[in-house]
Amino acid sequence: MTFLDVSVASGELALVSRIEAALPQTQCTRCGYPDCAGYAKALADGDAAIDQCPPGGAEGITALATLTGQVVRPLNPQYGTEGPRALAVIDEDWCIGCTLCIKACPTDAIVGANKFMHTVIDAHCTGCELCIPVCPVDCIALVNASGTRTGWAAWSPAQAKHARMRYQSRQRRLQGNDDLSPPTVSSENTTAVAPAPSARDRQATIAAALARSRAQRKS
Repeated sequence: MTFLDVSVASGELALVSRIEAALPQTQCTRCGYPDCAGYAKALADGDAAIDQCPPGGAEGITALATLTGQVVRPLNPQYGTEGPRALAVIDEDWCIGCTLCIKACPTDAIVGANKFMHTVIDAHCTGCELCIPVCPVDCIALVNASGTRTGWAAWSPAQAKHARMRYQSRQRRLQGNDDLSPPTVSSENTTAVAPAPSARDRQATIAAALARSRAQRKS
């Protein structure tokens, strides 16, 4: 009996959870689903193949095969290729402060304000590439963040867990209101679940995050 033979609702939910935990949580949508949770649900239901996650690479496919009972196969090139973990970098000289990248980022890794320069908080960026096509001035590029390591070798379970928590926090916030600006970023670069900050507090937070990002890139 394979995992997909489980028919009890609780068992199905547990399977979805195990499958989602085997994904690197980039939330990149390259699999054809709106997020990692959607892909995990489709896999558990038998509606998707295990070869649709480029960030997970060959190691991820093997893990998904074990969970779903599907036969191991190569990554389907229709969905992309396995590669290093990437980070988005904004050319601050060209950024026009349109906020489109902020709205596109699934993990609130970009901070800034309307008509003010934006920057990426490296610790929160999954390299999903979703900010690239929405930038009207092409000022965002991807840089290699893992050297020769690709797929799951370029990630850690802790990084995947962090990305998942960031994404879930963003989804809860967006369901609660229409404010697409990111939440407060603490000195440890973690999301604080708290009431929406005032405009002055938000600007101060953004300024501090920008200063930290510049200092990190200079070091």
